[in-house]
Amino acid sequence: MRGRHGRVAGVAAAFAVSAIVLAGCSAPAGDTGASGEANYNIVVMPKSLGNKYFGASDAGAKSAIEGFGGTYSEAGSNEAAPTSQSPFIQTAIQNGAGAIILAANDPQAVCADLESAQAAGIKVVTFDSDTNCRDAFINQATVDGVAQGLVDLAIAKFPTEPAQLAIESGGPNATNLNAWVDAIKSKIAEQAPNIEIVDVVYGNDVDADAYNAAKGVITAHPDLDGIIAPDSVSVKEAAHYLSDTPELQGKIWLTGLGLPSELRDYVKAGVFDQFGLWDVGALGQLAAYTAKALIDGEITGAEGDTFSTPIGDYTVGKGGEIVLGPLFVFDAKNVDDFDF
Repeated sequence: MRGRHGRVAGVAAAFAVSAIVLAGCSAPAGDTGASGEANYNIVVMPKSLGNKYFGASDAGAKSAIEGFGGTYSEAGSNEAAPTSQSPFIQTAIQNGAGAIILAANDPQAVCADLESAQAAGIKVVTFDSDTNCRDAFINQATVDGVAQGLVDLAIAKFPTEPAQLAIESGGPNATNLNAWVDAIKSKIAEQAPNIEIVDVVYGNDVDADAYNAAKGVITAHPDLDGIIAPDSVSVKEAAHYLSDTPELQGKIWLTGLGLPSELRDYVKAGVFDQFGLWDVGALGQLAAYTAKALIDGEITGAEGDTFSTPIGDYTVGKGGEIVLGPLFVFDAKNVDDFDF
C-alpha cells in the first residue's frame, strides 16, 4: 500500500472454474527444523484463489511469515464452496503444518477437519470469515464498526428525505457478510426511519451473478434510490452495471466494501462517490503474527491475552477475536494513494 496506512470492510471471494489448485510459495508445509525448534510452516487458505482481495491478504501473510523465518504456502480451490477447503486442511495435517490460516467459506462445514488439525497440534487462525472451531479469529473490523461506517454514508446521502435502499451481498452462508447485513438493517431501522431496506439480494461471489443481482434488484424496484454492497465482488459489479447504464448514474446511489484497484476508475469517473474497506495486507500480516504467537505459546487465544507485532500491539477479545481496526473511507481524493 502506498501513502497513509489506512484501516479499511469482504469481501468475498470470486468464483472461477471448479478446478482445484495448490500453490506452494516456499518449502513444503511439513518441513520442520531441528528438534525443539518452533514449527513455523504455515498454510494460508483463502476462501478461493484468484480474488484480488485474498491475493492482497495472502501477500501480507507471506511477507510476515517469511519475515519471522517461517515457511509460507497457499492452498485452495477456485471454488468457494462450503467444503472446498477440506482436502487442503487434510493435506496440511499430513504435511505437519505448524499453523493453518483460513478464511472460512462456511462456519461449520470444515470444523471436523479443523478439529483434526488442532488434535494434531496445529494452531488454527481464521480471518475475514470465522468458524466455530479455531484458536483465534482476526476480524478486520467489528460488526458494529463495519455496519455503522456504511450506515453513516447512507445517512449522509439521505439525511431526511425518504429513500429506498437494497443490500447486495455475496454468499448467503458467509458469517461475516450475514452479520454485517443484519447489523446494517438494524442500524438503519434505529437511526434512519426515512430509509427503507426493500430487498436483500446475493451475487454468490461470482462476477456475472453479482452484475445480474444489481440489474435485477434495480429492475424489480423502480423507485430504488441506492444499493449498499458489503463485499468486494458485489460493489464492483454493481458499479460495473451502473457504468454500463449511464441513465442510472446519479439516480442510483452506491456504496460498499471494495478494493481501490477495482473501484478506482468508477469513483474517478463519478459512477459513485465513496466506499470503505480496511488495510487488506495488514489483515494477512496480523493473521500470520497471531499464528506465530500461538505457536510460541505467547498467547492461547484466551480473552485478555496480549501480544506485540511489527504492525502494533493487540489484545485478544471475547471469544478469541482480535480486531484489526476501524473502517476506512475511500473517495476520488484518496483512492490513488492505495494499490491493493
